[in-house]
Amino acid sequence: MVSRPVAQQDRAMEQPAPRRKGRRARRLIIIFVVLAAILVGADFGMAAFAEHEISQKAREQLKLTDDPSVSIKGFPFLTQALGGDYGHISVYASGVPVNDKLRDVELNAELYDVIAPLSDVLNGNTKSITIGKLDGQVTLKASDIARIAPLDKIENLRIDPSSEEYVETGVDTKKKDTTTTNADGSEVTDDAKAGVRMSGELQIAGQKVEIFCFAMIELKDGAITFAPKRLQYGNDKETTVVEDIVQAKFLKSFEATVKPGDLPFQVKPTGVKVNPGSVTIKGEMRDVTFAGLPVKGK
Repeated sequence: MVSRPVAQQDRAMEQPAPRRKGRRARRLIIIFVVLAAILVGADFGMAAFAEHEISQKAREQLKLTDDPSVSIKGFPFLTQALGGDYGHISVYASGVPVNDKLRDVELNAELYDVIAPLSDVLNGNTKSITIGKLDGQVTLKASDIARIAPLDKIENLRIDPSSEEYVETGVDTKKKDTTTTNADGSEVTDDAKAGVRMSGELQIAGQKVEIFCFAMIELKDGAITFAPKRLQYGNDKETTVVEDIVQAKFLKSFEATVKPGDLPFQVKPTGVKVNPGSVTIKGEMRDVTFAGLPVKGK
């Protein structure tokens, strides 16, 4: 057999090979992207199913008329589900009626270090679900608090935070800084009392007068009490101290006790916070079941 030199036309015929490799690489990338999309879609689908199951059980636990919003944090969901270990789950419900006075209550529960076997979640069995840490909150809006006697005699009741110092003395050396801090400078998140400024219109000597009441709000036996300290006339720009005789007569118009009902998952109330337009009661528990019962052996 006689060999011959490689001709230029032979080299030209060999060049398409790299192009075929490029097409193969693009196909692999497309396949990878499609599979990733399917897996992500499956992950979100499974998460939505689990959130729905937990929402229905939370509805029973919290005695709600509608399913609350449930959000399982973290991605991917499947790795958490297969391991039965969830870092953070949020449960939220708004517009919850507690009684004929409190009709628009907000409930919020933050669940951390949740142990929930996948089989139990799929079967809707929440009895064995345990929670490492649970933060529960109930928020009462000013519009609901305004239905509680004798606050229901005050027109256009408004609620805002105030420092305890200003409530007690009328002087605020912190320049409107109402945040309470620990010795190390960190913010106090659970305090059994807080300063509050309530304002609205009252009938005084036959005239409708805008009046401000500075009070302490305290948490006692699961209820919040408004303990008025002093009154002022005026508006946000200018105020005048109310005469003693008027103080004595109208201070009790701002004295009230509000029972907001139970915190989510039987959490014991430990703190109260005043927000612009609302009051929040909160508490914390550790090592409990989804039913709000202590974990055995803890």
